[in-house]
Order: sequence, then structure tokens, then C-alpha cells
Amino acid sequence: MDESPAGSLGARLRLGARLFVLSAVALTAVGAIGRGIDWILLTTTIGPTAYILLAHPRSEAAQIRNSVLGHTCGAACGLACLAAFGLWDHPSTVGQHSDTWRQIGAQALAVGLTLFLLVLLNAHHPPAVATTLLITSGIARPGPPLYGMLTGLAVVIAAAAVLSRLPAGRP
Repeated sequence: MDESPAGSLGARLRLGARLFVLSAVALTAVGAIGRGIDWILLTTTIGPTAYILLAHPRSEAAQIRNSVLGHTCGAACGLACLAAFGLWDHPSTVGQHSDTWRQIGAQALAVGLTLFLLVLLNAHHPPAVATTLLITSGIARPGPPLYGMLTGLAVVIAAAAVLSRLPAGRP
């Protein structure tokens, strides 16, 4: 797949149409599974993850290992900082309409730890930091919201791994 934005208008239209169809299929599958189990699986981390996996499948960030390790590190760091800052049952930043200093500290530390681990493990996947922030902001709470987000990520990673390898037709 041509990963460069350069090229003829026709090539960009074909690539754009392909990404439109593949992302629609992947996210519809995630949403349908979520609806079937009565969980919300479509979260903000899925869009950027789907984009990287489908639009740039040969990039370092699109490696399945990096996607899985990245989101795992993001979730672990987010949960650890929720616990460390005593925020496990604290209202989300959305519900409060602002961040407390403890939430700001947890978010900053969790993002820093996530970046540290991604570099240490050589598992670069930028959308993983969104997972970290969703957890430390209290939006993806421990329990069904968090399980739903992680399940949705697993489904979109698996779907994108398959869909990105479909033949693209003529270059």
C-alpha cells in the first residue's frame, strides 16, 4: 500500500476509499460485538489505533506487538497511578468539569511512565497514551468501561491485522 500522501489524485482517492471501507468494517465489528455483550467498545483510542494499523501497516507503530504492548502498558500505568493517587473511586474529570491536582499528577505520571515503558520495551504505539489518559481521567473506570475499552482495542487490532493484509489491487 502506498503510505505516502504524494501521488496522483486517483491513487489518493483509491487509498482513501480503501481506508474508508476497511475502517468502517473494523469499527462496525467492534460496535456490533459491544452491542451483543452490552458494553461500549468504541472508545477514543480505537480511532487512532485503527488509523495506524490500516493506513500505515508497515510502520513500527502498526506492529501487532507494539499495539498490544503499548495499550497494555498504558492500561497498567493508568491503573497504577489511579491507585497510587487514591483515585480509584474518584469522579471522572468529565463529571467534575475540571481536573483536581491529584488527577493532574496521576495523569502526568502515568503518561511519563507509559512513554518510559514504550521506549524501554521498544514498543512504540502513540495511541496507547490515550488509553493511559482515559483511565487516569476516570473516563474508562475499572470495571465494564475499562473492560469494554480493552476488549474493543483487542478486536480492532485483530480486525485491522487481517484487513490491512487484504490485497489492495493495482498500485
